Amino acid sequence: MTPRKRTRPVLSATLAAAFCLAAPGTADANSPDAHACSPAVTLDRFSDALDKTTYDGTYVGNLSALAVDRDGSLAALGDRSTLFRLDAHGLRPTEALPLADEGGKELDSEGLVVDRDGTRLVSSETEPSVRRYSRTGKILERLPVPENLRVAPAGRATANQTFEGLTLLPGGHTLLASMEYALAGDDSGTVRFQTWTREHGRFRLGAQYAYRTDSPELGVPEVQATPDGRLLVLERGFTAGVGNTVRLHLADPRHATDTSRVEHLTGQPGVRLLRKTPLADIADCPTLGATARQPQPNPLLDNIEGMTVTGRDGKGRLKVLLVSDDNQNPAQTTRFYYLRVRTSV
Repeated sequence: MTPRKRTRPVLSATLAAAFCLAAPGTADANSPDAHACSPAVTLDRFSDALDKTTYDGTYVGNLSALAVDRDGSLAALGDRSTLFRLDAHGLRPTEALPLADEGGKELDSEGLVVDRDGTRLVSSETEPSVRRYSRTGKILERLPVPENLRVAPAGRATANQTFEGLTLLPGGHTLLASMEYALAGDDSGTVRFQTWTREHGRFRLGAQYAYRTDSPELGVPEVQATPDGRLLVLERGFTAGVGNTVRLHLADPRHATDTSRVEHLTGQPGVRLLRKTPLADIADCPTLGATARQPQPNPLLDNIEGMTVTGRDGKGRLKVLLVSDDNQNPAQTTRFYYLRVRTSV
């Protein structure tokens, strides 16, 4: 979904300098740093192939999550209740599967995991919820959600600011969902990550962790587990007249405090947050000829909301694919970003 608009810019110093001083296309294409976003992240290319397209009468856009399916194809989740199957090489759609809740209504579907048996776990940010679907779209299971993470007045969350990211940790025993923004009563910028532990084939409520974004204006639209059990975390914000801020971090849940019984994350000195390491500000990536339909610090940027790890390259770097949610808006773009990420930082 569209991130909340802010009146105060959230530009980093490097981002602001790039916006004011750097002209697009000035990087030497022969330089080894021509595609570098940071020492840890390289942008190989981007693709607008699916922007403003349809498949079998269905609009291909509003994409909020990505996952690699068991057959190597890409699963791409639209937040207007459609799950697309894409050819992994050319991004050509081959299927559009409608999803619904138990009453047959559309979902605000935001997070996606393809489980080891091929079923799909899908999060929605309205209730919030996590449901398991068969490959044909039938609801098989609905996971429990802690009371404090439910939308007020049932809980302390705000509508459309709940479960955005969803990922399965290595081994397949732990599922993790990231809240987009803070609960009422928690410090602004401190969001909760909820886990479920698989027991006898079903997921039960597990530990909860706290993660702090770079600023209260930034939310967490996506999280993805790395092969060593750490987390790639996207932080995103939007400032009217300026554009999007999108940053990629590496977070470590080891040694973080289980906050499931901590009522308010405000001034709690004993709470250990997920330790995070900045990897890149996407505004610092080369433009590679990208254009934007609205003001952006870098024309490459848009409302980036989905992310998946697709493998490793020959140097051991993670291949990471991002996608932007165009909100079916003429001023926004459905764009795929192909990154290589070094996590030995």
